[in-house]
Amino acid sequence: MTALTTPSAEAPRRTARAHRNRYLAGLLTGRGLTGLTLVGVIALAGLFAPLLTDLDPDAQSALALAGPSADHPFGTDDLGRDLFSRVLHGIGTDLAITFSAVPVGALLGCSFALLAASSRWADVTVQRAFDLLLAFPGIILALAVTAVLGPGRWPVLIVIALAEIPGFGRQLRAGILVQREREYALAARVGGASRLRVLLRHVVPNAADPLIVQTAVALSIGVFIEGAMSFLGLGVRPPEPTLGSILSQSVAYLSTHPTFAAAPLAATTALVLGFTLIAEALNRGIRR
Repeated sequence: MTALTTPSAEAPRRTARAHRNRYLAGLLTGRGLTGLTLVGVIALAGLFAPLLTDLDPDAQSALALAGPSADHPFGTDDLGRDLFSRVLHGIGTDLAITFSAVPVGALLGCSFALLAASSRWADVTVQRAFDLLLAFPGIILALAVTAVLGPGRWPVLIVIALAEIPGFGRQLRAGILVQREREYALAARVGGASRLRVLLRHVVPNAADPLIVQTAVALSIGVFIEGAMSFLGLGVRPPEPTLGSILSQSVAYLSTHPTFAAAPLAATTALVLGFTLIAEALNRGIRR
């Protein structure tokens, strides 16, 4: 019996590995490469902000709303702070929050998906919980969380994590429903493997491929949520810079000093577009 079931269990793994190699290779061409370049350039700029500028992002001066110059490549804001320094440090803040919150949302979503696979009543309960989270638009969820905790870094982390739970949970649940009816899973159960062993050893590894795409989508959503909350004054508290807060400060000066908003807007757009292009490239690879 073991000799018969082993090939059935190994074949899907080999197929899954082949699929992963194919769509990961797609990242190095076309849209995937463009997305990686955009995200890589912006992320490196934020990571090496202390090396790229020695100006304090919070230091005020009398040179308010100055245009771009050799000393201030992006100009200054309404308080005379260097925009180049603030944008670079703001990128670092945004990415630190996003890359912290998304894995938490992914872990919780996948945990709920595994719980849903345990029994019918658990599946119904988890699905209703996902529906409840999806019923709240992101901005309403942000308002609810900040009404309890107040504005700051932690509320942004919580909102992003909560917003990502249904996406990851439903992706993994859908994959589990498909994979556990495949022949290799049935063969493993006939061979005497427990339901939990079949789920964790055979089903989940083959159902997890779409989660890679979901991660790229979630990162773009996380950047957007952080920017929106900071723009509305619900995010990280001043004077710590974020791209959303810099954009919010620039609104009053759009007609007279449009360069004030140009850099944070370009950085936010590049990050969201980059992660979206990466997700599209991965998704195309899965469908090949």
